[in-house]
Amino acid sequence: MTSSSSPPVAVPRPEAPWTALQWGTLLVLCAALFLDALDVSMVGVALPSIGDELHLSTSSLQWVVSGYILGYGGLLLLGGRAADLLGRRRVFLIALGVFAVASLLGGLVDSGELLIASRFIKGLSAAFTAPAGLSIITTTFAEGPVRNRALTIYSSCGATGFSMGLVLSGFLTEAGWRWTMLLPAPVAVIALVAGLKLIPRIPRERTGSRGYDLPGAVTGTGSMLLLVYTVVSASQAGWASARTLGSFAAVAVLLAAFVAIEQRSSDPLIRLGVLRSSGQVRANLGAATFFGSYVAFQFLVTQYLQNVLGYSAMRTALAFLPAGALVAILSTRMGPVVDRFGTARVIAAGFTSLVVGYLLFLRIDLHPSYPAVILPSMLLLGAAFATAFPSLNIQATNGVEDHEQGMVSGLLNTSIQVGGAIFLAVVTAVVTSHTGNHPASKQAILDSYRPGLWVVAGIGAAGLLVTLSGLRNRRPSYGILVASSADDDARRDGEPRAEAAEHVAVRD
Repeated sequence: MTSSSSPPVAVPRPEAPWTALQWGTLLVLCAALFLDALDVSMVGVALPSIGDELHLSTSSLQWVVSGYILGYGGLLLLGGRAADLLGRRRVFLIALGVFAVASLLGGLVDSGELLIASRFIKGLSAAFTAPAGLSIITTTFAEGPVRNRALTIYSSCGATGFSMGLVLSGFLTEAGWRWTMLLPAPVAVIALVAGLKLIPRIPRERTGSRGYDLPGAVTGTGSMLLLVYTVVSASQAGWASARTLGSFAAVAVLLAAFVAIEQRSSDPLIRLGVLRSSGQVRANLGAATFFGSYVAFQFLVTQYLQNVLGYSAMRTALAFLPAGALVAILSTRMGPVVDRFGTARVIAAGFTSLVVGYLLFLRIDLHPSYPAVILPSMLLLGAAFATAFPSLNIQATNGVEDHEQGMVSGLLNTSIQVGGAIFLAVVTAVVTSHTGNHPASKQAILDSYRPGLWVVAGIGAAGLLVTLSGLRNRRPSYGILVASSADDDARRDGEPRAEAAEHVAVRD
């Protein structure tokens, strides 16, 4: 029997128009994310040309990607906390300037070692711009539909940068791979000048912090740097070598020291209590497996298209373009979708699309049909990025106080980059273990790539399982549900408050 009383209907409040200052701030932050995505996609397509000119093996070429991730993932925790304590505007603009200089240096070097060093510096600067930029958004736009809209616009700019980078890299690599390194420099300078004028000076909040957690910064940053370095270098040193095992032991010691310090610090780099939120844990694990699997996938597919199928840099870029274009189109429409279904469901849909795309790509051979074999995977990956990535950002930042937004943003981006470094290293090790760094034939190259692609699909499947664990208790409630409890669950798992209120119904 159903109660005659109707369930309360959540009436959406009209959204106030954004001010010119809000639009200007978002524009600059989007430009920085655009640059990050542009740089990643352009370098990926240029890797075979870089390897040929600088005489880098497959495992050495991996460091062009991993050098960036090493600086990025290793210093993100410090970057996020620095944004909270030093001021988000200041940290963002200084790091953006460093990014511009590192981009210029990367296009001028003439050795693999110097190129990797410039990539490390660029990653280091991104370790400060990424959490500072995300926390500026989350403190400028109120939690809920307004922030969701801002984050989807922000994510769509990253997608646009990625898709444009794929096309530009084709043109630029044909002229010379150095142009792919140089292009971000003037764009970063323009964004820096605009940021000086458009990002407002906001006084830092008084949060009771009395200083900096220097021991935590040293142990936390050191553990992340050493972890990324150990995993990336293990493919050359050997996973069971004394050096690798000793490095992993040192990572464990540093992490244990970091946890002990954070538990006792009055001003911790990371408030460990934030990890008690199941939504936070799922967001970070999901981001690590999602981005990590894709970085490894792009690395292998770029090599496959150019070294096995003989694609030019331009044709390789166009092969990836449908994925980037689909992200740019769909990601701008994700705000209402997240408001309606909640982050947990949208992330699960994105991971499902990701895993299916990986599995379909395993049908490749020496003469695949692009429309029948490669294109479906690219479209599914584009749909996955458009749905999952904005939702992961929303889930990680929901329900967090303003003075800790930099911290959780740094934590999320650390998960993304460390996941990228670790899983790329693992997949590269799997590939090189089959044929070494210089396979003798195209068939041998293809045979070495298949196990790596299976590992990529397995990583994506693991992320899907983590995400599905958040849906176990998402069934509609039948019976009396306390509204405040529904709102608390909604905030923790990224569900919209209106949807939680709709569950307050009485049924027999």
